[in-house]
Amino acid sequence: MQKSEGFRSKTRYKLKKHPRQRGLFPLTRALRVYKIGETVHVVLDPSVQKGMPHPKFHGKTGKVVAQRGSSYLVKVKDGGKYKDIIARPQHLRESKA
Repeated sequence: MQKSEGFRSKTRYKLKKHPRQRGLFPLTRALRVYKIGETVHVVLDPSVQKGMPHPKFHGKTGKVVAQRGSSYLVKVKDGGKYKDIIARPQHLRESKA
């Protein structure tokens, strides 16, 4: 049988929640509003598949560049280049630094 190379392949441990945090996310996380220029961390929430960036960006930090509907355009450094990621607020956390 041919090997599957889907969007969430090789993410068994990366996209797994701790047993006490299982279930849906808090609603305040979805209603959070980010300003343009704000620094955010990309932390994927596996309970929400819609608006999820690629798993290779999990744990990266970037700046909010624009808003696209209910999602945000985030500029993240990947290798030596900057890439634009479209992510919903459930997958973003504000940076304290």
